[in-house]
Amino acid sequence: MATGAKSFVDNPLLGSGRLNRAGLHLGRVRLAHALGRWRRGRLTHAVPPDWREQFDRDGYIAVPGILPLEEFVRLRAALLQLDLECREHQQGETVTLRLPVGPQLLREVPVLAKLLADPSWRAAMAYVAATRSEPLYYLQAVAGGVAEGAPDPQVELHADTFHPSMKAWLFLTNVADEERPLTYVAGSHRLSPQRAAWEQAKSVDVMASDDRLSQRGSLRISPEELEGLGLPQPTRFTVPANTLVIADTCGFHARGDSDQATLRIELWAYCRRTPFLPWTGLDPLSALGLSKRKAELATRAVDWLAARGWMKQHWRPAGPWRERLASYQSSVTAGRSAGARTETARSVPVGVGF
Repeated sequence: MATGAKSFVDNPLLGSGRLNRAGLHLGRVRLAHALGRWRRGRLTHAVPPDWREQFDRDGYIAVPGILPLEEFVRLRAALLQLDLECREHQQGETVTLRLPVGPQLLREVPVLAKLLADPSWRAAMAYVAATRSEPLYYLQAVAGGVAEGAPDPQVELHADTFHPSMKAWLFLTNVADEERPLTYVAGSHRLSPQRAAWEQAKSVDVMASDDRLSQRGSLRISPEELEGLGLPQPTRFTVPANTLVIADTCGFHARGDSDQATLRIELWAYCRRTPFLPWTGLDPLSALGLSKRKAELATRAVDWLAARGWMKQHWRPAGPWRERLASYQSSVTAGRSAGARTETARSVPVGVGF
């Protein structure tokens, strides 16, 4: 109960209709959000005021041109040419490729090490995550429409979990409207009375539904329900390369859908710490000097557990990053060869809210 455990189906207490009718889930949500606001209040001092205001209003920080153009070009060129081993995971017709950022990669790409150490960057990540715990960083490529499978479940609007948490994207490629852009419902990170009532109703009914991902604690919502919660339709981040987006993923978000093969490449960050802590720091891995190895250690830990039958490892080895990236680029090019694109990436409009 005092952890970030969220799955209704894997825990008989969290999934109890009787306990949730009595307010168990909603009580956890309210306490987690209250503590998140408390921690964020202690992390405001180093965040640029316009970034903080945008986040408090919308639930995300969006910064086009985060790096000087010359630095960004060097960063992207270095990241796309890496030969380090990566992994991939298929969800429906979409395959996600990831390469963990660790000490070796940071040595090979010093411009990335400089960026991740920048005080404004670190302050913004901490503020959105509501903790100074170091995020896990990955190079990520999302190849949509390149595999046989059911519809991608990530195109459904959802909240990752019940408490404040963070994901961030530094887009290394332009993202057009038909290229499965990130979408986010502005203001949905706040626990409004309407959102609280929705959480309560969902917690009572979710086990009777056939929504597997909601049952595991990533609650889904339809676009038609948003108006009843006083929320707008999602913002679509159709953005140029070198745009940074940091979002609280207890807010509703999704991957945009598309009827064509697409490839989106980004530096991706993730931070979700136990929500019931009153302090902003005291991260054991940071204290042990292992903060830069978090992504690598997470992969190894799941491998170790999977080898003993205690957990399933969904991320399979995929070979060198550069080679696998090239193969998906070829798949996307082949998938588009039957028809001409109506809009080039160089003419992508800037997203709503910038």
